Amino acid sequence: MLTEFSQSLLDWYRNNARQLPWRNHPDPYAVWVSEIMLQQTRVETVIPFYERWMQAFPTLISLAEADQQQVLGLWEGLGYYSRARNMHAAARRMVADFNGQLPTNLKKLQSLPGIGRYTAAAIASMAFGQDEATLDGNIRRVLARVFNLEIPARSPEGERTLWQLAAENMPPGQAGDYNQALMDLASSICLPRSPRCLICPLKTLCQAYALGVQEERPILPARKMTPHYVVTAAIIQQDGLVLLAQRPSNGLLGSLWEFPGGKVEMSESLTDCLKREIEEELNCTISVDEPFGVYQHAYTHFRITLHAFLCRITAGEAQPMEAQQIVWVSPRELAQYPMGKVDRQISVRLQDKGNMLIDCL
Repeated sequence: MLTEFSQSLLDWYRNNARQLPWRNHPDPYAVWVSEIMLQQTRVETVIPFYERWMQAFPTLISLAEADQQQVLGLWEGLGYYSRARNMHAAARRMVADFNGQLPTNLKKLQSLPGIGRYTAAAIASMAFGQDEATLDGNIRRVLARVFNLEIPARSPEGERTLWQLAAENMPPGQAGDYNQALMDLASSICLPRSPRCLICPLKTLCQAYALGVQEERPILPARKMTPHYVVTAAIIQQDGLVLLAQRPSNGLLGSLWEFPGGKVEMSESLTDCLKREIEEELNCTISVDEPFGVYQHAYTHFRITLHAFLCRITAGEAQPMEAQQIVWVSPRELAQYPMGKVDRQISVRLQDKGNMLIDCL
């Protein structure tokens, strides 16, 4: 039975649904790819990545057979790289355990790397037509406003209440449209700031709007101050080549390539930091030569200012003490190695300089 909430929502959705390349796709694989890419990422950012991905890996089998570096290279620029590693691992697991298909069972879906409760329910409803309500940040915002949730939305009690509201209002047989309608409403009308309440199809039902507190919902924890770190990176040159180190497979930017370096410690100069880091990471001694730019970047929980320097080895031979491996490459080969945003900025500048790089030996 349709509630007034779901009826109004679905009526609006029929005329206002976004046209997205993964919607109504016959292959559940496409839904899975889109849902993973959409985690913490805006739709307009995802679309070109999704289209390139589906050209390179049109099937789950083709993804499972790909090399991880190829997967990371195609993901480069989308961020949160654990998603790509988890997708690759999940594809291989599905080939091994599920005959190369996404399982339809909710618990089996959640057993795969990178698939939690929200993503499993989204896939089940949109790819397999199952009656599963779901809850992401966008849906949480809509429900917290319409039903005026007066406790923190991400508290255990708040989460239980919102999952219950999502399920109670889910129309049987239409869960896929219902979940997508909530997402579309949140992205176009029920915005985080300055929601467009006057044209909202749920305006007459929205308790927060009636009380004039829509911009105070959902209740979120106080924002913590974002830490800022100063870090260094060494562009180590030798015979016209530069050194890259592959980060450990787990953790931030896992398995991506970088110019080695690290965080400046208290009362430490940039040069001293870089020399110490390279000795710890590569077991060799360097001279720090001219600066090669200052780069800013914000991650989810911290910000960095990175100072890059051209360097050369003065004693010892570089060895991967902390990295998975190291390679010496020419500037024109740098594009072949998946990197995070800052390291890619450095590599692009190196490529632009090309033969202007000094042979430091």
